Amino acid sequence: MNLNNTFADVQEASRELLALTDAEINEILLAVADAAIANKDFILSENEKDLKRMDPSNSKYDRLKLTEARLQGIAADTRKVASLPSPLGRTLKENVLPNGLKIKRVSVPFGVIGIIYEARPNVSFDVFSLCLKSGNACILKGGSDADCSNRAIVSVIHDVLKHFQVNTHVVELLPADREATAELLHANGYVDLLIPRGSSNLINFVRQNATIPVIETGAGICHTYFDHYGDVKKGAAIINNAKTRRVSVCNALDCVLIDSDRLADLPALCEPLQASHVIIYADAPAYAALHGHYPAPLLKQATLEDYGTEFLDYKMAIKTVDTIREALDHIRKYGSKHSECIVTEDPLRAEGFCRDVDAACVYVNAPTSFTDGAQFGLGAEIGISTQKLHARGPMALEEITTYKWIIEGNGQIREA
Repeated sequence: MNLNNTFADVQEASRELLALTDAEINEILLAVADAAIANKDFILSENEKDLKRMDPSNSKYDRLKLTEARLQGIAADTRKVASLPSPLGRTLKENVLPNGLKIKRVSVPFGVIGIIYEARPNVSFDVFSLCLKSGNACILKGGSDADCSNRAIVSVIHDVLKHFQVNTHVVELLPADREATAELLHANGYVDLLIPRGSSNLINFVRQNATIPVIETGAGICHTYFDHYGDVKKGAAIINNAKTRRVSVCNALDCVLIDSDRLADLPALCEPLQASHVIIYADAPAYAALHGHYPAPLLKQATLEDYGTEFLDYKMAIKTVDTIREALDHIRKYGSKHSECIVTEDPLRAEGFCRDVDAACVYVNAPTSFTDGAQFGLGAEIGISTQKLHARGPMALEEITTYKWIIEGNGQIREA
């Protein structure tokens, strides 16, 4: 397999995008949102083919599944992206030098962005909308689990692009095999930025093997620390929402840290989890506090392997700590720098937690389930970056642009 011609076509399409106005881009995005709903029967039937090949008990099943309600949400996110200001052509910095040279830094597209992702067909819509709005062409490399869904989605997008006489290579879906992945990892000279979305194994593989620039969107091993001064009612609602809203996503809660002085409140904090049959892996003090107050079949003794695990399931670990410093040390050891939360009524302890914890998103008295581009008012997201270079947290329009320097002179020359 040689995909160089495909990559070259996408690169050429990215140059053609520069001629589109923001108004034209918005019109296309609104049409794509309408087409997602108008073609819902086709998209859902293709999605059903993918679902039939996957065991419903697989943690990826919920990510893979599309519904009419989810398509409505996708369409709403696409319309939101269309409504946002263009991230392009913004003057980020400007200055006039003593010699009269006018220097300014202006936001521009990367050019071609590649995305490698697993069983999440909604990503196909999200990536396209964000890339088009930011003037980037995109190369999608989905997994075989979602191939029918992805091909249906891209075909719908291509139909819209044809209607507007826009080069369809502005979004290209690669074959779902490993050979295509290998070629994308080494698409030097064609792809400006590569973003992996999926398991830690996928992300590590891309980071270790790619020869083009990569932004990591790491696994989400998320903690909630119930502080000595935490409110039980708030804590119970926050823990339940963070754990059970959607267990298969990266912002789902994996471990509760509880102050040892508040163990008596642990049954009340965990009580809402029973409705979702959440299995709890508790250390010895937490196990003793929950024993007889939480369903026995759902209560397990924790092992070291339960900490630092992204469960992606109705499972959760609990660790007892004596101090806020011990909580921070646990997060530093087992966290993935994604999203962390403290439940406390003490503003100084909240301030200290926010200052000291190393994560892209830090919450005070709110669940980690809010880590999402749409929830942050960004329209959608291309991923949650857990690294510190260029972008961190939900990556949306601003994060998938770069900049160039423009220097205007009037015949000045550089002396010596």
